[in-house]
Amino acid sequence: MVYLHIIKQPLVISTPRGAYCPKADVYIDPHYGAEHAIITHGHSDHARAGSIHYYATPATADIMRYRIKEGIDINTYEYGSGFERNGVRFEFYPAGHVLGSAQVLITDGQERWVITGDYKVENDGISGRFAPILCDHFVTETTFALPVFNWRPQVQVFEEINEWWRGNAAEGILTVIYAYSLGKAQRVLSGLDDAIGPIYCHYTVADINEIYLRHGVSFPNWERLDGRSPKSIDGSGIIVAPPGIADSKMISGIKKKEEAMASGWMALRGIRRRRSYDRGFVLSDHVDWKALNETVVATGASHVYPVHGYTEIYARYLRENGLKAIDFKLNIERSE
Repeated sequence: MVYLHIIKQPLVISTPRGAYCPKADVYIDPHYGAEHAIITHGHSDHARAGSIHYYATPATADIMRYRIKEGIDINTYEYGSGFERNGVRFEFYPAGHVLGSAQVLITDGQERWVITGDYKVENDGISGRFAPILCDHFVTETTFALPVFNWRPQVQVFEEINEWWRGNAAEGILTVIYAYSLGKAQRVLSGLDDAIGPIYCHYTVADINEIYLRHGVSFPNWERLDGRSPKSIDGSGIIVAPPGIADSKMISGIKKKEEAMASGWMALRGIRRRRSYDRGFVLSDHVDWKALNETVVATGASHVYPVHGYTEIYARYLRENGLKAIDFKLNIERSE
């Protein structure tokens, strides 16, 4: 008698194009164009051009229309809702990373998968409140999955930023803080004390601010900075700008200034020294070591798939602690 062993294909697999649900023919954050693409959030390493049909939250859709193309086809879903395709249900839940960011719950009546995209567990007040979702399979980012990365509450970081700015303002030294234009810049802006002095936002930050405002987020008073001469900027002010302009004429033309970077990477002193910032503020929109481990436990997942960052290290750590874990990038279906 011959016994045939049929190996069931998982509901979600890793492919060179990215996470893929074969049963529904849907990709999640594909690396290049697909017919059906769910987008977890608007950062360019997750929201790419080239797909035919997109699925995202309303805020992520607005960010994509601004960053990719106004006329792209996007189906939008509020948190807690979603769509069904070929017997597979896809639902969107807050990821707490940036405005509109979402975890994606994928179910077919047999398996429950959660793909987090990027996420953080601290409620920053402007990005939605993250909550773990019960599942069998958990695909999690591991950007900062080392014990050295543990974040302090943002209120403490904001106090430090404002104290630094206040000291500079008293000396007539213009303050410049660098933060990524989508998400981090708005988070920094939300924590600034506009009683200290005027707040200027570089135009790339200002454009994203407008999207946040349309979705009900409020900020302290700020002014748009569009190529203004540094000489006309009040010395008691602060500029919120993307890191890419640090060596620009606008910044280099300011004689009296102090510069800082807001990033989780500022936890590593060597990076701060190499980049020659006057200050570095540890503020990340990604989950830290402690919260990552707590989240894995809270999901109840029996299988965990690290993706982005310290994937192999974290997969090994989980296996040593009794969970089934594999670097999601190593579990690639070579069918394409």
